[in-house]
Amino acid sequence: MDRLDDMLAFIKVVDTKSFTAAADRLNLSKSVVSRRIGELENRLGARLLNRTTRKLSLTEVGQAYYERCTRILADLEEAEQAVADLHAAPRGRLRLNAPVSFGIMHLAPAVAEFLDRYPAIEIDMDLNDRTVDLVDEGYDLAVRIGRLRDSSLIARRLAPARMALCASPAYLQKHGVPESPDDLARHACLIYTNVPTPDIWQFTVDGETRNIRVSGPIRSNNGDLLREAAMSGVGFILSPTFLCGQALTRGELVSVLHSYVPSEVSVNAVYPQNRHLSPKVRVFVDFLVQRFGPRPYWDCALLDTLPQEMRPQETG
Repeated sequence: MDRLDDMLAFIKVVDTKSFTAAADRLNLSKSVVSRRIGELENRLGARLLNRTTRKLSLTEVGQAYYERCTRILADLEEAEQAVADLHAAPRGRLRLNAPVSFGIMHLAPAVAEFLDRYPAIEIDMDLNDRTVDLVDEGYDLAVRIGRLRDSSLIARRLAPARMALCASPAYLQKHGVPESPDDLARHACLIYTNVPTPDIWQFTVDGETRNIRVSGPIRSNNGDLLREAAMSGVGFILSPTFLCGQALTRGELVSVLHSYVPSEVSVNAVYPQNRHLSPKVRVFVDFLVQRFGPRPYWDCALLDTLPQEMRPQETG
């Protein structure tokens, strides 16, 4: 007798508290179900059920076996569903959350290309700089930038988020190029406020992290605004390259102090910890990894200005 069939018969008897009801659920005769349970107990060498004329109840051993059987059958069902999902065409509505600037500049054109490949998927994209609760608010995944806090979410790195200290050519010509992070004390710095310590910029000096206090004429919670102000010659920004990369490419901004700028963080896709990933989420995350990669297009201008020893390896 097949062991999985025996387990299933045992679970149905326990769940329905009746051999007759279990037989009806399994479309078998009561005698067949009873025989399966008897053979199961004989094979295990233990009584699983206490039987009386009025009710059935689990023995201590039976309770432990029941719990393991339910997990085994649940795992089997999950495995079969996962295989079915891999062969199913991705479809349905994908609810996505992302930061405003990154969403407009990089996800919007990516989504257009993605929908050409997967026309059966619909994108519902919410752009918001707050950290949403994916489970409670019903999102399939989110794009998050920076060092991730510990959580039950699964994270997959989409691309590096390198930082650049930059100003316009006109500002540098008028005020000079700083030679070290300490020189920023005499420069106008444009301060992004949507971080825990906006007035403190971190740099690496002689292998150690140094906090530099900065000040300037503009403070804002929007990086696009600060980039535009820097391009107009107002001062320095310490900005992720996905925000300032195009301006660097066009020469509207110039990056300085390359060797002092802190190490990169990451652009990540995060999603709830499910037993298996739905096809629509899986193909979207795979698409973004392929589109952005370890040397994303927004980094080209910055990386081309770095000395060879400071350029990242093309490893993925």
